[in-house]
Amino acid sequence: MRQLFTISVIALFLFSCSKRKTNEYLISPVPFTQVTVEDDFWSNRIKTNHDVTIPIAIQKSDETGRIDNFAIAGGLQEGVFCSPYPFDDSDVFKIIEGAAYSIQMFPDEQMEKTIDSLIYLIGEAQEDDGYLFTNRTIMGENGHDWIGTERWENVDDLSHELYNLGHFYEAATAYYQATGKRKILDIAIKSADLVDSEFGYGKIENFPGHQEIEIGLVKLFRTTGEKRYLDLAKFFLDIRGKGIGEKTAYNQSHLPVVEQTEAVGHSVRAAYMWTGMADVAALTGDQAYIDAISKIWEDVVYKKFYITGGIGAEGGHEGFGGPYELPNEKAYCETCAAIANVFWNHRMFLMTGDAKYIDVLERSLYNNVLSGVSLSGDRFFYPNPLQSNGQHERSEWFGCACCPSNISRFIPSMPNYIYAQHGNDLYINLFVSGSTTFETPKGNIKLTQESNMPWNGHISIIVEPEKETKADLLVRIPGWASENPVPGDLYEFMNKPSALPLFKINGIEVFPEMNNGYAFLSKSWKPGDKIEVDFPYGIRKIKAHPNIEDNRGKVALQLGPLVYCAEWADYEDPYIFDLFLYENQSLSFGFSPGKLGGMNVISGEASVRKIGEGPDIGELYPRKFTAIPYYAWAHRGKGQMMVWIPVSEEATRPKPLPTIASESHIEASHVTSALQGINDQLLPKNSADKSHTLYHWWPATNEKHWIVYNFSAPAKVSECGLYWLKDIPNGGCDLPEWYKLYYKRGQNWVEVDAETPYPMMEDELNRIVFSPVTTTAMKLEVLLSEKYSAGLHEWTVK
Repeated sequence: MRQLFTISVIALFLFSCSKRKTNEYLISPVPFTQVTVEDDFWSNRIKTNHDVTIPIAIQKSDETGRIDNFAIAGGLQEGVFCSPYPFDDSDVFKIIEGAAYSIQMFPDEQMEKTIDSLIYLIGEAQEDDGYLFTNRTIMGENGHDWIGTERWENVDDLSHELYNLGHFYEAATAYYQATGKRKILDIAIKSADLVDSEFGYGKIENFPGHQEIEIGLVKLFRTTGEKRYLDLAKFFLDIRGKGIGEKTAYNQSHLPVVEQTEAVGHSVRAAYMWTGMADVAALTGDQAYIDAISKIWEDVVYKKFYITGGIGAEGGHEGFGGPYELPNEKAYCETCAAIANVFWNHRMFLMTGDAKYIDVLERSLYNNVLSGVSLSGDRFFYPNPLQSNGQHERSEWFGCACCPSNISRFIPSMPNYIYAQHGNDLYINLFVSGSTTFETPKGNIKLTQESNMPWNGHISIIVEPEKETKADLLVRIPGWASENPVPGDLYEFMNKPSALPLFKINGIEVFPEMNNGYAFLSKSWKPGDKIEVDFPYGIRKIKAHPNIEDNRGKVALQLGPLVYCAEWADYEDPYIFDLFLYENQSLSFGFSPGKLGGMNVISGEASVRKIGEGPDIGELYPRKFTAIPYYAWAHRGKGQMMVWIPVSEEATRPKPLPTIASESHIEASHVTSALQGINDQLLPKNSADKSHTLYHWWPATNEKHWIVYNFSAPAKVSECGLYWLKDIPNGGCDLPEWYKLYYKRGQNWVEVDAETPYPMMEDELNRIVFSPVTTTAMKLEVLLSEKYSAGLHEWTVK
């Protein structure tokens, strides 16, 4: 029986190498530079990233002053800090990293010249002792409120000085490796030497408020061989929970990292930290790190993981909620968090050789990550909700632009996750047409994959060794083709796979040994040997753990690695929240080449109950059902979307009858897409409920604001209802200082004649009854309190 590699065994392996300067991951990825991608799915996205996403990221960084910040800091032009946040330097660094990856696949002299010009500006912006942080260099003591008046003063909070540098070190090593040009690497070394001289035991004993430098330092160590950088990365991890800074769960400094067992706080910070811990554990053999991230992984995947591969349930702190707290419409699932989740799970696989980590990686990759960027490569999601009432759309850019720049560096590195190797064990993790060549102790072996994934389950692999060579090919059995969608009991398939995976070698069926989620194909391979794999490929219905409140009485649909959703644009009536499928409803799929770049579309028949007026009131009637891959939603305008489809009438949201409020045109002093939430006729469970669209004025305080309902026709009204948002102490909204209601008379606003003083209660609809008036509009005026902002769940009018 083949040995199973567990994390504990890996740790022993690492410690056995203690005489070496450092250890290493058990398994090595095949670098993307040694992988060709020749399919119609990923190759198009990688090329679009090169042709569209990276140039747009550069353009937007120029337009928003991010690039000018370096020129001003370097004394090449005059001005003040131009962009909104002290972490804006990092966007430029991520773009450089992405370009470094991309020009290795698509040699591009002009892009390389552009990057060289950015590197020149960065070098000029660096201070003489190596300090690199444009906000402080430009503004001195008058910098952003987050950074303090002295270097490193707020490094454990929001200054992002070390966070920026982490991304710079990643960019520097990538560009040096891509081009051989040392300038950017020398800038990085100078910076890292400064950080190393100022941080450490007996120096500044503090931790980064946003983890990332740990990953960058490890890459700098790998590139230079300078072990001080690895030691510094470990210091920044070990000092969490101990340093001089304020300890908070938000940035995972509430406990020493080796004592943490649960996923808490900001999800990107957390996943970057776990990635850094995996790197340091692999290189140092630190068993305590391995134990901690293994426990945290189980907490995430067993209790806090979205079916789309997203992590982070709450928008307020952009992070994790409690166990099973996975709302759909208010899901955060930040694009950066999904990317970080891929990084982390890939490293967990490299330590263990367990396919469960690639199952999680694949789910995040094909669903949450790809949802974060449009098919055209020029529009982006920051959060990626699993349900929308039409308030969501991708944006060209963001004030906080971490996600677009992260996409620009991630997409070209995607081939890095397809293959891996440990000696003569050759891993095939993802199924993408193309090829790679493994260098083994017994000679080179080229593998060429032919696959139409994610549109069917047939894979063929041509094996071409230089000479007949004994090797083990480990083909992953994906979770979507087996019994469970992901490890644990958070989700389960309702229907079994249509068949077992079928393996053939040179046309003869074989029955490989299965271990750790892999099929082991062991033989002496000859040039031209052909492996064929047929994974069961069919629509799988998924149900969620009963503790996930939003998903009770609902199913999700998966086809191959893709999670599907229903979207308004595929329906005659764009209101789709009232439809439901019977659990045993038969569904089919077919490829639609002209639909959103070509895709498999799921179709069938749903049911809806008739409401309103007419003789068939209350009767069920059929409705065509269509579902598309989740990554492709929001390309056809704003409207309703849902991943979790009701399978009982009780789980639907019946289409409400029109009201004066719901038919009104809304104007406001503060306009956001969430305005539509105040007249959607959905009352929350309580004032702190964030499961539906809610409108707020945060972070504003001590300001007057207004909202106007313009009626579709004059109406006689005598009552309003207001349901206020209050999420303190976990958020920033309380009840307002006061509010008033007005009706329009001619061109003037007149306050209503209320029967009682305006009520101001939480957790209920505040009813304001007033003398009847006939009007065409009503106005709500609000004064926010001095300490807190405010928000509104619903405003009704009768």
